[in-house]
Amino acid sequence: MGANACNSPYRGRFAPSPTGPLHAGSLVAALASWLDARAHAGQWLVRLEDVDTPRCVPGAAEHILQQLATLGLLSDGPVWVQSQRSAAYAAALTQLQANGLAYPCACTRKDIELALQAQGRSKERHTELVYPGTCRNGTGGRESRAWRLNTCAAQNFKQNLPPSLSSTDFFATPVDTVWHDRRLGTQRQNVPQAVGDFVLHRADGLWPYQLAVVVDDAAQGITHVVRGEDLADNTPRQLLLQQALGLPQPSYMHTPLVRGANGEKLSKQNSAAALDLQDPLATLNAAAAVLGLPPQQGHLVDVLAAWTQHWKHAWAAS
Repeated sequence: MGANACNSPYRGRFAPSPTGPLHAGSLVAALASWLDARAHAGQWLVRLEDVDTPRCVPGAAEHILQQLATLGLLSDGPVWVQSQRSAAYAAALTQLQANGLAYPCACTRKDIELALQAQGRSKERHTELVYPGTCRNGTGGRESRAWRLNTCAAQNFKQNLPPSLSSTDFFATPVDTVWHDRRLGTQRQNVPQAVGDFVLHRADGLWPYQLAVVVDDAAQGITHVVRGEDLADNTPRQLLLQQALGLPQPSYMHTPLVRGANGEKLSKQNSAAALDLQDPLATLNAAAAVLGLPPQQGHLVDVLAAWTQHWKHAWAAS
């Protein structure tokens, strides 16, 4: 694994996607990351994760920054915009290619579904398609569409593990990626089995979240990642990329989710309502309650300072 970033001065971040305004769920993650930075006397940065440009909404980035400012959550440095960082992602992909950790893929989504069916496996509800490794040994003369990470090779990279663990039959090799989450405790996932060789460069020419977030966390010197629990299962993919690229590993903490009446987590995809900023204090109190913080009254600066002290006692030592 790469060097631990936590030996450096604390730098945290909040990284929303401008696919719409912030909602109650995203505010919980924003507030938690801001409080964690303040409790550690560190810096809190904002990054706009807009690499998935077809999903981005015009004006949403500016709206998000206005929402955060209204709530007293201001970035301690320039706001980074991922769509301006393609060269950095291309350099990371080149590095992975040079080390034999990335390969071209010609598969469509339908191809993957058919390959899984042929193996007697299928996509379960609310789960991702697990890539079955079709193109790991070549595209069979088909034109490549994307680049994928060889996850088994990434697990073994610089680890001096036996060559047998790099077998093309990687589903038969139960190697777990294990990490510690400050709130959830010990976590583990077998990335080859649970996800397969995931995409590093999309068929439409866009950069995927997994590569972009790892490159940018390292470039910004992020030492602590505090984000929603829905992203916890993304962490092992990012750990593999950090190892493969020789990048530092931040500390991770995943916060509780806000769910709607139907039990589904609030998200822009299911039309979660934008934050009501007519009463910023009430909106912040609702987010704080999800984090187990007591309600506060007064000026925003004083309220945030009080919650920072609560957070320091609860989480700063974790």
